Amino acid sequence: MIAWPHGKTFAFTVFDDTDWSTRENASPVYDFLADCGFRTTKSVWPLRGTRRPRVGGATCDDPEYLRWVKSLAARGFEIAYHMATFHTSTREETERGLERFRREFGGWPRTMANHADCEENIYWGDARLSGLNRAAYNVLTRGRNRGRFRGHIEGDPLFWGDLCRQRISYVRNFVFPETNTLTACPRMPYRDPERPFVAAWFASSAGGDVGIFNETLSETGQERLETEGGACIMYTHFAKGFVEDGRVHPRFAELLKRLADRPGWFVPAATLLDFLVEYRGIHTLTDKERSALERRWLVRRARRGGEAGGVAR
Repeated sequence: MIAWPHGKTFAFTVFDDTDWSTRENASPVYDFLADCGFRTTKSVWPLRGTRRPRVGGATCDDPEYLRWVKSLAARGFEIAYHMATFHTSTREETERGLERFRREFGGWPRTMANHADCEENIYWGDARLSGLNRAAYNVLTRGRNRGRFRGHIEGDPLFWGDLCRQRISYVRNFVFPETNTLTACPRMPYRDPERPFVAAWFASSAGGDVGIFNETLSETGQERLETEGGACIMYTHFAKGFVEDGRVHPRFAELLKRLADRPGWFVPAATLLDFLVEYRGIHTLTDKERSALERRWLVRRARRGGEAGGVAR
């Protein structure tokens, strides 16, 4: 078992994708988290998009929203990157988005997650997988994501892999249904020699909306997480059902209060991942390990009909 800091018996955090997020539908969640003692990770879009989004939300070009996000950072929450904006961006736009992030938040993003509607995503779609696993993925998705994402392809107008490797410490990849993320991805954070433009990868546990989140973080899941001495990095969208009529969803509140009473280490994603690196280093995947990790994700995805819900997760 990992010896977590301060005598804690497990670690827990959340990486909140900014899809649909506004101050109105997200601030009650963050106020609640802070009151319970949690410090988690909220991603942002630095730039206002120039095209109508399929999945929208506030960006850092909204002054009131930006002030609120900066107040979260001042309270100890991590601010992360979810691509330059909510639609595909060229290399120049991506660089402008990263520079805007650095200017507003005092440094490059430590963590990031690809956004499904951005074709400059780094190693996404079928590029997440290798060999037979890639072929199986393309069958499962009917080829919808074959060659679609190009941020890692040198010479492409959307290429920004060199910037990703230089400026971002950790990139999220696979999402699993297990509450203890380390059960599904025990070697994270890890490097993948076949995907050199990412400095290190991490996985997450499924919580894409309030229903999936509550299922993953049920009383049974919490008990298992603590018993196993593990770490949970929940993937979610706090804008998807966590606030109703200005109030935090009651079941979510019940579960988080229960978790807050357990002896967990509640820190942002980058802090948790930095600790794992200091504790045991960054693991480099072997071909066998890569194949097993990819297959594990494909099997769980197929069983749950998509991400523990969705093609992109």
